[in-house]
Amino acid sequence: MLDLKNLFYFVQVVDRGGFSAAGRSLRIPKSTLSHRVQQLEQSLGVRLVSRTSRRFGMTEIGRGFYENALATLQQAEVTEASIRQHLSEPSGVVRITTPVAIAQFALRDLLPAFLARYPKVRIVQHATDVQVDIIAEGFDLALRGHSEPLPGSTLVQRKIADIPWLLFAGADYLEQAGVPKKPADLAGHAAIALGRDSGTTWRLQHPRDKAAVVPIEPRFVSNDMVALKQAACTGLGIVALPAYVCRTEAQAGQLKQVLPGWIAQDARVSALIPYRRGLLPAVRVLVDYLAEEFPKAVAVDLDHMAGR
Repeated sequence: MLDLKNLFYFVQVVDRGGFSAAGRSLRIPKSTLSHRVQQLEQSLGVRLVSRTSRRFGMTEIGRGFYENALATLQQAEVTEASIRQHLSEPSGVVRITTPVAIAQFALRDLLPAFLARYPKVRIVQHATDVQVDIIAEGFDLALRGHSEPLPGSTLVQRKIADIPWLLFAGADYLEQAGVPKKPADLAGHAAIALGRDSGTTWRLQHPRDKAAVVPIEPRFVSNDMVALKQAACTGLGIVALPAYVCRTEAQAGQLKQVLPGWIAQDARVSALIPYRRGLLPAVRVLVDYLAEEFPKAVAVDLDHMAGR
């Protein structure tokens, strides 16, 4: 029977790129880690890491064993956390990192409500549009907005909500510039865009398997969704934003949906959890809570937005 502690130390050494870095991270002697990995190798009867050069490396068998070790440790965490969840009330500090727009528009009411439900839990939220290394930075949970599958990693991924992006413009702008009837009509309109570059495209999708690529040269480019929404409200042009970000302004008539039925981006929000700590009771209940409540917080009535 393998010693789970030795498996843990082996994974830590691989993740940190060597015994010295792992020792500093775990605050235990390098010699202890080396001895533990040697014990693991002796119990398996194979060499897992290469000690013949100055650079850390794994043998071919070691690389395959690493993947299995990750799965074993993750399952052990699941088993332990499931018991702890039944034995203890969620408590402690949960450190979470989220994109700025999600923090401003989706979580501003959800997190206070969660804390009211679980009085022994504390949340430290870090809002940034920079994708941080959540293991290296010590976060328990990350929310990521994305339209493509997230890169494969050792992080546990869980879908939280679908987030359609729609085209919006100010009512005054549409009255003056005219209302586009089809994607090709967008070519004659002023555009506002999220990003850092001046040139981009809108890739529109329609439920009836239609698609359109519209090149644009935005008059205003920003990585701040609040600034883009405000620019659209003041009549600067047409913008593509998550529907829930513009929900209040659309309900008030300040913004109108452009090209109803077309989606500018079919995105989603996912939760990422480091397998080593991600299943502690406080983190588990927060992820479960977000999976249940987040879709409600970002839900929009597309027919109402389209004026139908």
